[in-house]
Amino acid sequence: MHCTSCTYLTHAAACRQWLLLRRKNEPRRGFLYYYLIWRSIILNSTQHIMLLALVKLRKVRGSLKICSKSLIFEPEPVSEPILKIALRDCNRIEEIEERRHNNPFNEKKCAGLLVVCRQVYLIKESNIVAPYRIERGGHDFLFQLEISIKTEDVVQTLLQLHRASCLDKLGDQTAMIAANLQSRLARTSFDKNSFHSVSEKPHMECEAEMVTPLVTNPGHVCITDQNLYFQPLNGYPEPVSQIMLHNVRRIYKRRHGLRPLGLEVFCTENDLCSDMYLKFYKPEDRDELYYYIATFLENHMVEHTAESYMLQWQRGHISNYQYLLHLNNLADRSCNDLSQYPVFPWVIDDNSSAELDLMNPSTFRDLSKPVGALNKERMERLLDRYRDMPDPKFIYGSHYSSPGYVLFYLVRVAPEYMLCLQNGRYDHADRMFNSISETWKNCLEGATDFKELIPEFYGSDSSFLMNTLKLQLGTRQGGKTVGDVLLPQWAKDADDFLEKCQKALESQYVSEHLHEWIDLIFGYKQRGSEAIAAHNVFHPLTYEGGMDCDSIEDPEQKIAMLTQILEFGQTPKQLFTTPHPQRITPKFQSMSRTPSQSASLNELSPVSTSEDSSFEDLTEESKKLAWSNMCKLKMMSSHKIHKEAVTGIAVTHNGSSVFTTSQDSTLKMFSKESSALQRSMSFSNMALSSCLVLPEDTMVVCSSWDNNVYFYSIAFGRRQDTIMGHDDAISKICWRDNQLYTASWDSTVKVWRCVPADIASNKRSQFELLAELEHDAGVNTINLNPAGTMLVSGSKEGVVSIWDVTTFALLHQVLCHSGRINDIAFSPDSRHTFSVGEDGSLKVVDVQTGMLISSVASEEPQRCFCWDGNTVLSGSQSGELLIWDLMTGKVTKKIPGHSGAVTAMWMNEQCSSIITGGEDKQIVFWKPQY
Repeated sequence: MHCTSCTYLTHAAACRQWLLLRRKNEPRRGFLYYYLIWRSIILNSTQHIMLLALVKLRKVRGSLKICSKSLIFEPEPVSEPILKIALRDCNRIEEIEERRHNNPFNEKKCAGLLVVCRQVYLIKESNIVAPYRIERGGHDFLFQLEISIKTEDVVQTLLQLHRASCLDKLGDQTAMIAANLQSRLARTSFDKNSFHSVSEKPHMECEAEMVTPLVTNPGHVCITDQNLYFQPLNGYPEPVSQIMLHNVRRIYKRRHGLRPLGLEVFCTENDLCSDMYLKFYKPEDRDELYYYIATFLENHMVEHTAESYMLQWQRGHISNYQYLLHLNNLADRSCNDLSQYPVFPWVIDDNSSAELDLMNPSTFRDLSKPVGALNKERMERLLDRYRDMPDPKFIYGSHYSSPGYVLFYLVRVAPEYMLCLQNGRYDHADRMFNSISETWKNCLEGATDFKELIPEFYGSDSSFLMNTLKLQLGTRQGGKTVGDVLLPQWAKDADDFLEKCQKALESQYVSEHLHEWIDLIFGYKQRGSEAIAAHNVFHPLTYEGGMDCDSIEDPEQKIAMLTQILEFGQTPKQLFTTPHPQRITPKFQSMSRTPSQSASLNELSPVSTSEDSSFEDLTEESKKLAWSNMCKLKMMSSHKIHKEAVTGIAVTHNGSSVFTTSQDSTLKMFSKESSALQRSMSFSNMALSSCLVLPEDTMVVCSSWDNNVYFYSIAFGRRQDTIMGHDDAISKICWRDNQLYTASWDSTVKVWRCVPADIASNKRSQFELLAELEHDAGVNTINLNPAGTMLVSGSKEGVVSIWDVTTFALLHQVLCHSGRINDIAFSPDSRHTFSVGEDGSLKVVDVQTGMLISSVASEEPQRCFCWDGNTVLSGSQSGELLIWDLMTGKVTKKIPGHSGAVTAMWMNEQCSSIITGGEDKQIVFWKPQY
């Protein structure tokens, strides 16, 4: 295993092996360019007596690879076996030089490398993948190097590695090998003649290793303004690997060997395998390269977070498969690292029926439990052991993902990896991956088997289920030969099996419950008390941070611990620390709320019709069309009607009049029809902060920095009533069903029952304080959900609070921003809140769980916005209108608007008319163009 998972140190593009024959009382035969193996009896360390039987002399070309603990010769003729010589088995390594006068090839001098060993491994004989064959006894090999590298340099390297491999302690071996490698790296550098273009400008160069399954290859990394290069120290398998920076789509920092040293680069969006996986020797080198690429790509790609992918998944923009693939990537899982291979769930529990019923919940596995907890009786036995165990306790003695489990599934397509992992042998035939049903049964009942699946079970390549290579995998008890994997009755063939697995993963049931499995593997039930309660506790060494390798001084203990961790399995990096939201599906919409809430969520506020087509009652399709054309937003007119910044905009339901408030302390009434200012009212000498129009267009309500709320009668043109409700400025007001909600910098939101005055009957307005919602800081903005059942508030300290206004209970409180929240609102379906703050960030919070599920950085603070749940139209500090795609976190359009910050925004329910106000004292009318 060591020599196969070793690091290549040198490479000869081609070599020849020959034998120097000496026979007693016979003339010297000289150097022959042939390859020969013969038996010898070792008398002492320097003298050999050769057997008289001579093997056929022949010349063989191939590649010589010097690994950290072995020497491997890979012949060009595929019929010849690959030779692997463990350095520990070598008795002699030396350079041979001899001049010949009758050389049959007319060569004056032959220089070679002589290796004398006790045994040799023969791999892939006759080009057949099979268990390794060992030939024991004395063997002599002579290699002639055909490249310019000096034979004496190769010999010196081999002798150093040979000394290291003969040390008794594994830690001493590792340290000596590492020192040899670092010495070779220090003596070399990246060859800039390998640049793709002479105009390239190098940014940095450092030492690193390219990671592939079971093998790491050291060399030099160089990044320029155009390309990322890796040049292996040995020139194998390619002299240099290159990735054009503009082709990069995703980059991930990786934890490799329990240290933050890895970096993986993808040039595709959804592919499983990366284009380059690098492991650095210094974390700072990794980070510098990462941030250079990220900076270069900021105009070409977005660094997605788990939360941003969650938002896309919740809203159905990516599939369950794609979401799990992204989570695995973010949690350091990689196809290039078998100890951290992507993990996917078993979802189908029915492997015996003739037909697979994806509408029947009993078809599926309980995704709220780890595999080890699915069998109640086994779980009780494990818990009994757990209770009697000394600290640190763990329930499961094996993991759900490890190199052994990965190759268990992939042995038919990656048999050589399995042979490498198991020292040249396959597993026992009865323990192989023989049957889907048997494997699932063992996962449910086996004492130590708790494995999950790998992404190949939900892909399109079924070759891992079929023995197309005709591998001799052994014979089971009963005499049956191991061949193709036996599939459930409901699968016609391997392709049909994968197709149905895909449908099961994307089914209604799995979509509704996948978040429960994510909580176990990537989420808040991965660790701590929640993990204990969920019976999801594995060995401490499997968790990130479970062991600090750098703190272990004993090299022997460090190597042993690291080896155990890499072979036993590793728990993914924890991505979520709060419950994961459920996916939004049609069925979920009716299950996730109370009946009254579900009904109210589907209600639309009544819309009065008007002769103005921009305010007519449009369909949902028309709203989507309006949002899809938001990028074509056209300025219809602008009007400077205030002396200071506009703070609020409200429009009568018939669309005829626009009311605006301003820091100049006035309420203005502007006629949309005549494009003229009709009224101007002042209630105090302090700024007005917001306004709204009551139903039936009878009254305008304004909030003020003087702590009061003013009711203005449109019909009579005068102030009708005043509420002196707070101890500090009122920042925002909302209205629903005769209830007024007032937010204040005094750290409260108050709820009032309001019965407006009836002028005809000479009755005064009546105000009753129903509730006072306490906050820890001044409240800067509030908003109601469309159903009027929840309220969200944003504080000056960046806290988002979600309240149930039917009970006035606080549902969630989330610190989202590093400063004041400028604006906040619910999505149309009430499942998310969206907020913008003075810190320049845009945040999405899941209402059900209170989890922050998306964070997008802006170049400048956004002051106000409207959104449809996916697309955001925001007003920026600089005066531009920005259109954001939250699924990608990108600005899709910038539209010039105001000469100062956009401070207020209004959109009608049909999304067909928009009004903005700004610090430039203007209001601007906009319309999407079709």
